Amino acid sequence: MNHFKQTGRSVLFAICLSVSAQFVAAQEIDILLKGGHVIDAKNKISSKMDVALSKGKILKVAPNIPVTDAKKVVDVSGMYVSPGLIDIHTHVFTGPNPGFGHGSSSVKPDDFTFRAGITTVVDAGTSGYKTFPLFKEQIIDRSRTRVLAFLNAFAPGMVGTAAEQEDMKALEIEKADETIKKYPDLIAGVKIGHYSGKDWKPFDAAASLAHANNRPLFVECHITEFSLEDQLNHMKAGDIITHAYENVSERMPVVDENGKVRPFVLDARKKGILFDVGHGGVGFWFNQAVPSVKQGLAPDTFGTDMHHNSVNSGMKDMLNLMSKYLNMGMQTEDIIQRASWGAATAIKRPDLGNLSPGSEADIAVIKVLDGKFGFLDAAGFKLEGTKKFQAEMTIRAGKIVWDLNGMAGLPWSKDLK
Repeated sequence: MNHFKQTGRSVLFAICLSVSAQFVAAQEIDILLKGGHVIDAKNKISSKMDVALSKGKILKVAPNIPVTDAKKVVDVSGMYVSPGLIDIHTHVFTGPNPGFGHGSSSVKPDDFTFRAGITTVVDAGTSGYKTFPLFKEQIIDRSRTRVLAFLNAFAPGMVGTAAEQEDMKALEIEKADETIKKYPDLIAGVKIGHYSGKDWKPFDAAASLAHANNRPLFVECHITEFSLEDQLNHMKAGDIITHAYENVSERMPVVDENGKVRPFVLDARKKGILFDVGHGGVGFWFNQAVPSVKQGLAPDTFGTDMHHNSVNSGMKDMLNLMSKYLNMGMQTEDIIQRASWGAATAIKRPDLGNLSPGSEADIAVIKVLDGKFGFLDAAGFKLEGTKKFQAEMTIRAGKIVWDLNGMAGLPWSKDLK
């Protein structure tokens, strides 16, 4: 009899432990995104899956996760669930100065990121080593958006006049190197651009600095004295050239007068050089982008060149830029891959741009709208299209920071007080 009592107590104890474990599991999921099409290139996922979040991290990605295990369930059926988008070309060092560096031409990241599914931006050389601490204090540390930086090769960054920015005395590479080593998690690479001199020293010094720190060189093609071919020849695999589909008189475009992508450009792609859009106000032209896509030179990343002019002109936001490529014939999965994992690998941040369990829960929930839409390039030409990306929800570090149609909200009733 005592044996059966003891056995019964053991069974009851085991049942209690099981119920307790189930209760803990039920409390473990903070947000469950249910029924969406997950695109996670790092983990080779492109299918209908649920995504569970807990304590700001990805807990699980799997089919049919029970809703009873979640505190909040969001139905995202018919939508794409992607890692948070990464915009690798922005200007977000705002301040009282004219221009970009600590200036009025830059924009605050949180004002423009989440509504476009962006959770990480990289500032494109607006700060140099002298101004980076101020940029960190005023913008990086105070933004909900993750803000990284391409450090400008010139000490002041984009502060002051062009002559001051390009002063060869301001090319203090040792100080810049110290800054990269002091802030390794914030500085994604080194930027050279907006340079009008005839000396290759700044370009090569910036490249050496980047490569010595295992980071990409980010080349902004406002280097008027150097040809496009020469710039590409001075770059290595993994370096990034932006404004790749620009067509301005100052430099040779990637597509020639016969509509063909130049052979040396295709050779650079084969060598491993990455091509970023860098739309901006003048950096994107359909007469370059459309033939490039058809001839194998689709962008590796969808940097927007976000600043106070571009957000109100043809660029608008990253999803509008991605929508242009959707209507040029690129596949949705390929576009989202390049905007997330592709961008993360370009800046050598494998911790970003994926939905691996344990990763920070940065997520974009994207709907593809059907209708009649128009998209502008830098020259004012319009591409008509039938599809458009729209950010329905953005989650940053496990928190919902953008919810366009209140998918996570509770239904309102006039009876509620």
